[in-house]
Amino acid sequence: MATTRTLSDPTLDLQSNSKLNQHQSAYLDYETGGSDRSRSSSFHARPNSPATPSRSRAAAAEEASFWDLKVKKRRAARAWYSRKRVKGAVALIGLVALFFFVNWIMLLRLQDQRPDRDSKTRVSENSVLVQENLRKYAKGKRPQKGIYGRLLALAAHALAEGANKREPKDLWQEPFVPASAWRPCADQRNWEPSGDSLSLYPSACMCVCLKVFVWVTAVNGWFSQSIFFDIVIEGNNGYILVTANGGINQQRVAVCNAVMVARLLNSTLVIPRFLYSSVWRDASDIYQEEHFINYLTPDIRIVKELPKDLRSLDLEAIGSVVTDEDIMKEAKPRFYLKMILPILFKNRVVHFLGFGNRLAFDPIPFQLQRLRCRCNFHALQFVPKIQETGALLLQRLRQHAGDTGPLDHYLIGPSAVSNKKESSSRAKKPSRYLAVHLRFEIDMVAHSLCEFGGGEEERQELEAYREIHFPALTQIKKTTKLPSPAELRSEGLCPLTPEEAILLLAALGFKRKTHIFVAGSQIYGGQSRLAALTSLYPKLVTKEKLLSSTELEPFMNFSSQLAALDFIGSTAADAFAMTDSGSQFSSLVSGFRIYYGGGKMPTIRPNKRRLASIFLKNNTIEWRVFEQRVRKAIRQTKHVQTRPKGRSVYRYPRCKECMCTTD
Repeated sequence: MATTRTLSDPTLDLQSNSKLNQHQSAYLDYETGGSDRSRSSSFHARPNSPATPSRSRAAAAEEASFWDLKVKKRRAARAWYSRKRVKGAVALIGLVALFFFVNWIMLLRLQDQRPDRDSKTRVSENSVLVQENLRKYAKGKRPQKGIYGRLLALAAHALAEGANKREPKDLWQEPFVPASAWRPCADQRNWEPSGDSLSLYPSACMCVCLKVFVWVTAVNGWFSQSIFFDIVIEGNNGYILVTANGGINQQRVAVCNAVMVARLLNSTLVIPRFLYSSVWRDASDIYQEEHFINYLTPDIRIVKELPKDLRSLDLEAIGSVVTDEDIMKEAKPRFYLKMILPILFKNRVVHFLGFGNRLAFDPIPFQLQRLRCRCNFHALQFVPKIQETGALLLQRLRQHAGDTGPLDHYLIGPSAVSNKKESSSRAKKPSRYLAVHLRFEIDMVAHSLCEFGGGEEERQELEAYREIHFPALTQIKKTTKLPSPAELRSEGLCPLTPEEAILLLAALGFKRKTHIFVAGSQIYGGQSRLAALTSLYPKLVTKEKLLSSTELEPFMNFSSQLAALDFIGSTAADAFAMTDSGSQFSSLVSGFRIYYGGGKMPTIRPNKRRLASIFLKNNTIEWRVFEQRVRKAIRQTKHVQTRPKGRSVYRYPRCKECMCTTD
């Protein structure tokens, strides 16, 4: 019979007390570290308790060693965490100290506007020279000292340090493979009725187009030959007169647009004339008339003056004068068919006065667009006196080297051959040069509505100029809230100053010894504004410096002829840098270099909006960072681009109407 134990059972109590004593002994060992185990055991033993078995003592010893091990592990963990905390604190303190040290160094470098005195001798000389040139502004206008003095000093230091370094490879190169795939072909004519504007616009077609097949039999042979003639009998719709306004660039565009309109309306073009203005002061002949007439004779009929019966007419009284106000900018061909052709039918003559950018680039029939390119790149050649002086300019730019450039024949004609003959006796390694167009004349500066650091004196001077030369802009400024100069600059709508242009070249990596030709040297601020430029690049020249006063005398009163010399010097350069992508001069130069350059004539096209964000940090930015950001901005614009829709064929001739691919 099974026995049961109750809570009051003395045997159960005795066993419970024994186990309790063992746990208490182990606990005391843990608390005291086991320093006096024998005393602890005797303290817990009772006189009336029974003898403890040997296995109980072994269990107690084992449990005591377990607690000893656990205590040691815990102490080791505490020590490890303590060491880790100390190391972390030391590392944090070190990082904070390093952060403050680096910031201190950067502040010292940013505040230091001059190169280190212990640098090489040429570095200090360049820096002192920049400072001296900048101090010269104190005698007159000081437009840029407070803005770019620091960056100019850093640029001088960088140019001196990089005297023995190699220039970046892409400074004098274009992406050759894709660029060389295009070749000129605007000289090819194909006036088939199916592709002709006269079939697309039948209202202008007053001619009879005949196709005649003639069989010719050889007298002393047994063969026959088929000869194809495309005979066009013109029905003259009238005469077109053009008096082009603006400088050489606007005049060139107006002439080629007039050629296309004459073909479109099946009319006769009278040799265009150039309007005399207070800005350009030039109504002289610039292009060869005979070459122009002879080259375009297969395309349109050209005469030098009106017939006698039309010369006596008061064109304004009979409504034949058409100004730029009468034609929308970049008007479509249908506008001329609808509005101008009836005037031709009625009065037999139309006089376009100004004619600046009054013809769209799209949509234009293929052969009409090709005629535009043919006029610009083939039919317009400078008169001999400009070609001869241009040849002299190129000879001195290249330091009398024996080789001629790839564009010389198209720019200076027979003078290119004489240049080569004169240089052959003293032939030496060609000296390449960079051309820079500084679009910073007073008309551009005033029209931009920007400020250039000249203070109240500058604002009053430009406002007075606007009132005389741009009265409409002055009126708009008074009646309309226009963007502030700061907003215009941040959007890249302000022309680059000469200081900004030279900093751009230094950041791109052009060496101090680079030969630089500056076009458009009549910059706002005069020659004193070029002080910072010549201090950084002592081999910077203009046409006025290369040509004597005697050689320039025939051109001194003719602004467009002087601009033609700049056009020759810029177009023939080994590299060309524009400072304003909207400039028509730069557009025509870059287009000419694309058309005839064969992929070997690079052009630097700055994005003024990107550059504006960089120049705004001129007081704090480090030179190396400035250099990297400028190169990245320019690199993004160096690609072979076909003509975008609606853009100028004069600037973007890579299109099927003007050029052909070699694929």
